Amino acid sequence: MPLIILDRDGVINHDSDNFIKSPAEWEPIDGSLEAIAKLNHAGYRVVVITNQSGIARGLLDVDTLSRIHNKMRRMLTQVGGKLEAILYCPHGPDDDCSCRKPKEGSFTELAQRLRVKLDNVPAIGDSLRDLQAAEAAGARPILVKTGKGERTLSEGGLPENVAVYDNLEVAVNALLESTK
Repeated sequence: MPLIILDRDGVINHDSDNFIKSPAEWEPIDGSLEAIAKLNHAGYRVVVITNQSGIARGLLDVDTLSRIHNKMRRMLTQVGGKLEAILYCPHGPDDDCSCRKPKEGSFTELAQRLRVKLDNVPAIGDSLRDLQAAEAAGARPILVKTGKGERTLSEGGLPENVAVYDNLEVAVNALLESTK
C-alpha cells in the first residue's frame, strides 16, 4: 500500500497564528477531508505529521490535542476516510528536539514504526519547515498554497523541483492522476 504524509494545520484544517487550541477551533479546509478519503479509496495509507508547539507554550494540553484529533478523525470517517497515524511534536522552537520540523525525527520515527523507506513518499505541507523535513527524510516535498503556503512560496528558498498546488484536493487529484 502506498503511503502519503500530510501536515495538519494549513493543509487539512484552517490555520491560525494564535494556534488551534480547542476542537471548536479546528475547522477543515473545504475539500481536504474528501481528498484524504479519495487517497484511502485509491489504496493510500495517510499519516499526519504535525508540529504542535502550543503544548510547550501552555496553550493546550495533550488531552485537548487528542480531542482535536478525535474531531478530525470523526469528521473524516463521515466522508469515508481515515488516518493510519498522527505523529506530533509537542516541543517549542527553542527545545532543540529531533522531532520538530524542519528536522526529520518524526519522519524517521514513522519509517521505523511502519518498517518502510520514505524514498519519494509524497509529503504535503504549507511551510518551508514541512518541505525541509520531508526532503531530509528522503520523502518528496509538495507545497500547498493554503495556510502559510502562499507566504512560503513568496519567500522562496524551496527545495528543488517542489510541486506546488492550490490546496490538498488539487494536490491529491494530481498525484492520483500521475499514478494511473
